[in-house]
Amino acid sequence: MMNRRSFLKGAAGIAFTSCQLLDSARAQQAGGGRRREVTVGGRRVKTVDVHAHALMPEARALMGGPPAANEEMAALSVDDRLRAMDQQGIDMEAISINPFWYGAQREVAARIVELQNQKLAELCKAHPDRFVAYATVALQYPDLAAQQLEDGVKKLGLRGGSIGARCNADELSARKFDPFWAKAEELGVLLFMHPAGTPDLQRRLQGNGLLTNVIGNPLDTTIALSHLIFDGTLDRFPRLKLCAAHGGGFLPSYADRSDHGCLTFPDACKPFPALKKKPTEYLRQLYFDALVFTPEALRHLVAQCGVSQIMIGTDFPFPWTATAVDHVLSTPSLTAAEREAILGGNAVKLLRIAS
Repeated sequence: MMNRRSFLKGAAGIAFTSCQLLDSARAQQAGGGRRREVTVGGRRVKTVDVHAHALMPEARALMGGPPAANEEMAALSVDDRLRAMDQQGIDMEAISINPFWYGAQREVAARIVELQNQKLAELCKAHPDRFVAYATVALQYPDLAAQQLEDGVKKLGLRGGSIGARCNADELSARKFDPFWAKAEELGVLLFMHPAGTPDLQRRLQGNGLLTNVIGNPLDTTIALSHLIFDGTLDRFPRLKLCAAHGGGFLPSYADRSDHGCLTFPDACKPFPALKKKPTEYLRQLYFDALVFTPEALRHLVAQCGVSQIMIGTDFPFPWTATAVDHVLSTPSLTAAEREAILGGNAVKLLRIAS
């Protein structure tokens, strides 16, 4: 199986990432044809995928050095992507780029981000009814990242920002990132947070089952969110709009342990009880994609976090799912209004998409 950072080259200098061979990616998209229109209760609804990936080869090249041995190149045009969206019933994608530039020097990181954000804006301008995008930022330089986010939103029309679940050795709750959180809060835009695995656990996660991804990625998100809660970041920035990929990792599935840990070991929960709320209550000020695969998992996510906090995510073109829409439509615990909110209503508001 190819590594998660293998590349699928696309039109206009844009590559859409995938983790299987081209024939497998195209097989998922087979069927083409007329655009699927999604309805709830007999009424047409707009569907918005908040978790879809891209990569610009020119920007990747600025990091220097040869590609990793497990990176392969294959072709997937914007037209191919649109056909896949049409088949799955996805009206719009919000595109993000997983950060690979956090180790770059300031000037190189600035060039990478400028190039990426410009090309994302060009793609959205060419297909305004199908794509919006998150600005990329050089988070290792928080002052620069804050300016890049503002420029991306105000000058390029991007709808928010994308970040990793950590930045090099720093947790996102480190006070050095406060200027970036302040700017995101000031702009009132959504930040999409994607994991990058858990390199400290690489040895234990080797072997069968792709555990580096299957366990490592949601664990990365779980750790990041837990620090943002317990280290007070979400208290300092209560209006921050942060969406965590893959249903928030493991945290929503066992969140009550966070509350009980503080009750059982209060000395280990400083600044608790200085936190303004119980740890679980912060889940209702965060956002999550619905990439949790089963009706029971989605029911639990809604119960734990609130339907207003959840949106569909496909991880496209990683072939985790081609049925994100059907997952929501077929979850029996959801009402029509809840289905409409998750399918697109929540994202339309957060990403300022014309309804």
